[in-house]
Amino acid sequence: MLDSLSEKLQHSLGKLRGSGRIRDEDLDSTLRDIRVAMLEADVHFKVVRDFLDTIRNRVRGVELISSIAPGQQIAAAVHEALIDSLGKDSHSIKQESDGPTRILIVGPKGSGKTTLCGRIALYFKERGLKPHLISTDFERVAASEQLQALANTLDVPCYVENIESTSSEVAERGLLAARENNADVIIVDSSGIVDFTDERADALAELADVVDPTELLFVVDSMMGQEAVNLAGAMDEALEGTGIVVTKLDSDARGGSLLSVKSVTGLPIKFITVGEELSALEEFHPERFASRLLGMGDVASLVEKAKKSAPEIDSKKVAKKMRDGTIDLEDFLEHIEQIKNMGSLSGLMDMIPGASGLKSQIGSVEFNDNEFKRREGIIRSMTPFERKNPDAINGSRRKRIAKGSGVGASDVNKLLNEFKQSKMLMQAMAGGSGKVGNSMLRKLGLGG
Repeated sequence: MLDSLSEKLQHSLGKLRGSGRIRDEDLDSTLRDIRVAMLEADVHFKVVRDFLDTIRNRVRGVELISSIAPGQQIAAAVHEALIDSLGKDSHSIKQESDGPTRILIVGPKGSGKTTLCGRIALYFKERGLKPHLISTDFERVAASEQLQALANTLDVPCYVENIESTSSEVAERGLLAARENNADVIIVDSSGIVDFTDERADALAELADVVDPTELLFVVDSMMGQEAVNLAGAMDEALEGTGIVVTKLDSDARGGSLLSVKSVTGLPIKFITVGEELSALEEFHPERFASRLLGMGDVASLVEKAKKSAPEIDSKKVAKKMRDGTIDLEDFLEHIEQIKNMGSLSGLMDMIPGASGLKSQIGSVEFNDNEFKRREGIIRSMTPFERKNPDAINGSRRKRIAKGSGVGASDVNKLLNEFKQSKMLMQAMAGGSGKVGNSMLRKLGLGG
């Protein structure tokens, strides 16, 4: 997530670590590096200017604390300035206390708007509510079919009409159907914007009048850069929105729109999307995101993802199996599935304090999401007996497993060796109160 900007910010601040005294020229040099990094990430130039002024004023306006390294204090000032730019407080979705919550999604064509409707429906369904989708997009080919397909996947109702009509008329009938279905949350998809003309603004305003949304969310496509931010500003002037959703943050986009949109529109960021799965929707927490960006991790979000991906895990049973050394490939497969449910491995590493920098230092195999899919394919090609008794996998079994999973026998050997090492490490950790002895580290090739 914003890997390039994150690496450059961390590199700039890293130059100051260990410095006993920060001279003005050191601060100027660091701020210059940060300025270049943010502009290259397509952050709005006014946002960059205000951001750097905030840092400079904070650093020069207070006495440096003698017990804390100056570099760390400047890093703290950068962290606070990032939080200011992102909006300080977290803003959850508003919900009606009487009657269904109504959410209208508006954004540019191709921004992931329709998929976002499905993701928000899943978000509320997981919280025990009854979402209902409505399609009012007649401009994009198969837009209604896409929303209906998402609804079928989620097993939630969706209102669509095959005969073209105005968006506001369809919304009116859809709202009636949703209320008759006792929906708790009604999510309305609108036509994607190509050019935000007066005519389009009037049509969306009419749709908003009919829906009377509890939340009017503007989609900002991170791949569009400042163009998306400017469009969000224009939409807000015409429609008076309540929040922003930034999509496609897992892409290779520079992502500066996320750092700009709050300052430009004044609207809070409520969600971000990171990944292709329907579950790849995250509530936005400015402080957590700023910590991720600076390599400080985001343990709170990591714990939330872990609880969500494996809510019924029996930790005592797992601990006993680790101590007894009875972990098998069924457990290994379950572990892989839990990691997949938590999102991309790259995104998870951003949440671990100090681990973000490892992504550029460690080979791509260990931290490639496709590698997990390959391992999963190998294990699924095994029989239940082989998963329970990996030591019984001989040469002929290896060849059959390799053929069934479309890999080479060497790949099967590699997975089995990784499993043995993981098993030994887990047993050592469980048996030694979480501490791995030097002999075990050497046995695993991890120690000196």
